[in-house]
Amino acid sequence: MLKEILSLTGKPGLFKLVSQGKNMLIVESLIDGKRIPAYTKDKVVSLGDIAIFTETAEVPLGEVLEALKVKENGAACSIDPKVDNDKLRNYMSEILPEYDRERVYPSDIRKLLVWYNILIKAEITDFITVEKEEVEEPLTPKGE
Repeated sequence: MLKEILSLTGKPGLFKLVSQGKNMLIVESLIDGKRIPAYTKDKVVSLGDIAIFTETAEVPLGEVLEALKVKENGAACSIDPKVDNDKLRNYMSEILPEYDRERVYPSDIRKLLVWYNILIKAEITDFITVEKEEVEEPLTPKGE
């Protein structure tokens, strides 16, 4: 689901991919529902391609959003994204204790919380894509 949710540089909020043209994308704002074109010159990033740095690896954004959803019981953030940096870092360490404190800046945490609130308000709560495993049927000889 997060693959279809986009962030556009220079535009506030998040956008849902609606359609693709030859040289542009048609996106719809999750905040006000307005549709706008995103051209090839615009920097467009899918939330499905974003990861958060940890001490050992990178954690996909979907897993971090899911941990945030569990902490908040599916509701909007209990902390204001505009609080001071120390409170933001403490809150982030509750969600993702092993996050890299040198490479994840307070501005990144603010953006994460704002995005989470936008997604919850838009009722987009499936942050992790569960791939269905193919179940193989046992082969039975004909005539049994």
